[in-house]
Amino acid sequence: MANIIKKIDTYSEADSIALLINGDKEAYEAIYHEYWPRLFAYVYNRLKSKEVTEEILQEVFFSLWNRRKDLSVTHSLSAYLFTAVKYQLFNYMKADKVRRAYASSYAQYVDADHSNEQYMAYTDLVNAVEKEVSRLPEKCQQVYRMSRNEHQSIQDIAAALNISHKTVENHLTRALKHLRIAFREYFWLL
Repeated sequence: MANIIKKIDTYSEADSIALLINGDKEAYEAIYHEYWPRLFAYVYNRLKSKEVTEEILQEVFFSLWNRRKDLSVTHSLSAYLFTAVKYQLFNYMKADKVRRAYASSYAQYVDADHSNEQYMAYTDLVNAVEKEVSRLPEKCQQVYRMSRNEHQSIQDIAAALNISHKTVENHLTRALKHLRIAFREYFWLL
């Protein structure tokens, strides 16, 4: 941690970006620790959900690392990250609107006497998700289930499994990406 703080103090923003583009993990961690609190406050103030806020930021920082070689920061790293967060926030809100509309139409469907059909559809979906989750590596499955089935926070999962916060985020990102790909056709139908 001392090295990370030292990097923040030693290098200019341009130097940090250059190091990040070249794959310097310490520069990435310095950027992460520098911007996480402000980005967290920005998203949390809009959503009031710690878990969703962490998921959105996880996606932004995961994308920052994966796309570092193509990184093009025109104004400042802060502006770049806040713009990325805004896009993720917009996408979440758009998806949440679809989820709510689906839940509403689903509730209307439930009110009708389709309980057997509904139960079978729900069971099929749960089984399909479980089948896809079981294709993930064991630790990734465990992290996903603790997060989604047991509703544990990233910090709680990290503590329970004795792994880093970042490792938990990486496992969740991998699991969610796998599920998004596996069910993309299903969501297009919705």
